[in-house]
Amino acid sequence: MTNYEENIEVKGARVHNLKNIDVTIPREKLVVITGLSGSGKSSLAFDTIYAEGQRRYIETFSAYARQFLGGLERPDVDKIDGLSPVIAIEQKTTSKSPRSTVGTITEIYDFLRLLFARAGDAYSYNTGEKMVSYSDEQIKELIITDYKDKKINVLAPIIKSRKGHYRELFEQIAKQGFVKVRVDGEIKDIVKGMKVDRYKTHDIEIVIDRLKISENSELDKRMTETINTAMYSGENVLMILEEGKKEPRYFSRDLMCPTTGISYPTPEPNTFSFNSPKGMCPNCNGLGHVHEVNESKIFPNKKLSIHAGGIAPLGPYKKSWAFKQIETIAKRYGFELQDPIHKIPSEAMDILLNGGQESFDVESKTLGVKRNYKIDYEGISNFIKNQFEESDSTSIKRWAKEYMDKITCPTCNGSRLRQESLNFKIDEKNIAEISNLDIAEVATFFEGLEAKLTGNQLKIAEEIIKEIKTRIRFLLDVGLDYLSLNRSSKSLSGGEAQRIRLATQIGTQLVGVLYILDEPSIGLHQRDNNRLISSLEALRDIGNSIIVVEHDRDMIERADHVIDIGPKAGYHGGEIISEGTPDELKNHHTLTADYITGVKEISVPKKRRKGNGKKITLTGCTGNNLKNVSISIPLGKMIGVTGVSGSGKSTLINETLYPIMNAHYFNGVRKPMPYKSIKGLEHIDKVIDINQSPIGRTPRSNPATYTGVFSEIRSLFTKTPEAAIRGYKPGRFSFNVKGGRCETCQGGGLRVIEMNFLPDVYVECETCNGKRFNRETLEIRYKGKSISDVLEMTIDDAVEFFEMIPKIHRKLKTIQDVGLGYISLGQQSTTLSGGEAQRIKLATELSKRDTGNTFYILDEPTTGLHFEDIRVLLDVLNKLVEKGNTVLVIEHNLDVIKVVDHIIDIGYEGGRGGGMVVAEGTPEEVCKNKKSYTAQFLRPELGFDKQKA
Repeated sequence: MTNYEENIEVKGARVHNLKNIDVTIPREKLVVITGLSGSGKSSLAFDTIYAEGQRRYIETFSAYARQFLGGLERPDVDKIDGLSPVIAIEQKTTSKSPRSTVGTITEIYDFLRLLFARAGDAYSYNTGEKMVSYSDEQIKELIITDYKDKKINVLAPIIKSRKGHYRELFEQIAKQGFVKVRVDGEIKDIVKGMKVDRYKTHDIEIVIDRLKISENSELDKRMTETINTAMYSGENVLMILEEGKKEPRYFSRDLMCPTTGISYPTPEPNTFSFNSPKGMCPNCNGLGHVHEVNESKIFPNKKLSIHAGGIAPLGPYKKSWAFKQIETIAKRYGFELQDPIHKIPSEAMDILLNGGQESFDVESKTLGVKRNYKIDYEGISNFIKNQFEESDSTSIKRWAKEYMDKITCPTCNGSRLRQESLNFKIDEKNIAEISNLDIAEVATFFEGLEAKLTGNQLKIAEEIIKEIKTRIRFLLDVGLDYLSLNRSSKSLSGGEAQRIRLATQIGTQLVGVLYILDEPSIGLHQRDNNRLISSLEALRDIGNSIIVVEHDRDMIERADHVIDIGPKAGYHGGEIISEGTPDELKNHHTLTADYITGVKEISVPKKRRKGNGKKITLTGCTGNNLKNVSISIPLGKMIGVTGVSGSGKSTLINETLYPIMNAHYFNGVRKPMPYKSIKGLEHIDKVIDINQSPIGRTPRSNPATYTGVFSEIRSLFTKTPEAAIRGYKPGRFSFNVKGGRCETCQGGGLRVIEMNFLPDVYVECETCNGKRFNRETLEIRYKGKSISDVLEMTIDDAVEFFEMIPKIHRKLKTIQDVGLGYISLGQQSTTLSGGEAQRIKLATELSKRDTGNTFYILDEPTTGLHFEDIRVLLDVLNKLVEKGNTVLVIEHNLDVIKVVDHIIDIGYEGGRGGGMVVAEGTPEEVCKNKKSYTAQFLRPELGFDKQKA
């Protein structure tokens, strides 16, 4: 009998490449599943255990609820016993919405909004004074006390600094029974047909009542009615004007500035939300940035004439309404369309850009007759703006965007909130200022906050502050102290997004849950790794089971139980080759065990490459947290850019260096972060950025199509005798072109059944049985294999199969060389991990003829790689450098850092504490730096500590 309280039992798992495996996973333990990339780790953890957990959860719903969710297919497994409720924390980026931030996804911002609504102090945006609000009873008492024995006018403000003649308004006031108004500081009787100058701005108040303040009960009753009427007409604001004085005094039920009388509505949480009309900045709608037309993009070369295409959005002269209008403008301002743009008068340029209306006469030189012309021109700038804001077409919006710059909103300065919301403060900080702080700084702010609050404010805020501090502590525990609350969730890496979700889960304090994580250590410096492992242990200790798919040495050594899957990848994997405690793992001599015990290792090169003596020098980088950073990149070497998470590595390389180089070699349009100068670009021919974005967003994209090898394979099939007889061209063997594909599924292999009110269901096409092609196409065979059979081959099999075809073999061999021999040629790109997509891109670049002068940029290429895979990858990168190319890797993995030729270490901390160059030089030179965190962990790898001993 199995004890379900102690173990999760998986019997007969056959998902993907799993070979009918049985595995026992202890409950309430930290379990690591490891093994080579593609060996079957995710197939066991996510596609078997998590998928079954999800299916069972949905089965607990009522039949009515299930019809809206659709059924989940049972994974290919005999049975799973002892399964708890499952939560998967994967590396998918949390949200693509520009409105989603670290603060909103962790709920910290929601609590901040509540705190400001309940305990914030309001200040006037005009005078900076503290706002006040009164009840009707308080207003009455203040009037009786402050104006005793004085004559006063009670006024209701209805118009504040607005233009208009207001004739109808005066008529309406008269109909309500009022006889006097105060216009621009002067009290007047309302007369029939009364109006004011429509072109001037006016202040208008109704005179509700005139009173002499004395103590009697009748006055008390009258004042109550007067205050009520004034508040109703003045929208919760009234003014008291003492006779003989010019300046009135303001009173309001809402928060109000005692000097200027501006008032704020009573705050509520939505007042501080940039996703609500009550809180968002009206100019940028709560996005923090706006798109503004850039004149230099409209007129890129002012030496050109309009006729020759000097106005970029319009292009060269053609007969059209726009050019007809421009010809009229030219007549009015005396220039020719053939004149260079820089010679056109500034008034004409203003109309060309911003539009205008004008009527003018021009006398004909030949006939001596005047002819009238009209300019009614929208202006290129306004046209582009309108197309961007109002067009429903994505392509037109994209066209308009080419002539615009994304700038910080000038109204809210990027804070996303309206003026009133930004003038509520707690401890002299508004909500936007707190959101701009790093998590570590937010923690410090709230640590001492309770001591600064008093009385009712403290009573209200106490519980909210407790909730905020708890959530912040969890974010600190998973090493995210460098993120700010207003950081857009779009900009988070997979690892950061996963750790935020992990922190949120720790905060829920659930018990008895099975958590499955996918490489949570990605993007984390060794320094912060211990905090992450401690967080997972804390989650385990409150009574949860944790399964982590991981390659990190520290995580494996601190696990309670390790499951090693292998022995190789793809078809050659899918078996349990070792399971037990980390100590038991070390005795089994698997590939993983050999790397952990040191039997196998990625060896440190005996000498570092000298490079070619040339360098690229980048100076004065100040983007994000960079503090005027300048670096020298020696060429012809492998360079490692290191540093703790959030120190500024990506800002320096991906957002500053790469856009500059891309613009220089390929006319890229992405704007780099601010920098002063760059020298040495002439020493290289091209730059290639190999990141982890998907190689395609649809199931039709696959490694064969991405690398271009599929075109060669299709051409090969057309050369077979049978295809030649039938006259088949390469298009016949494409699943994206009519003719050779199966028309039932249009070459998808799957058919989409659209369900009303339900999710679309994908079923294997019954006509071609998922083979994508029609019967005639599949009859064409090369060495006994149809085009569909070739797509189903693994890269390893295909390398052997196409050995005699150099063009195809070379491309496939490069995919195999980067350690992806286990994936199939036709595998849908949507099923590839970020690391696999990155290596396919690398293979694609490797298969091209390199110049020996190329600059490669790789961002964490070890993502998802086992020790052995890293060795294979390093062999490939080293070959590139040996040919004279330069390879720059942003990396945390010590196995990579120890073999590079040159390190640029950024730090010291993450966030505001980072953005400086801590150390530069060979790994040996960097190790001597006592302030570098990277050096601390690198020393043992290079044997420095042993030498001291």
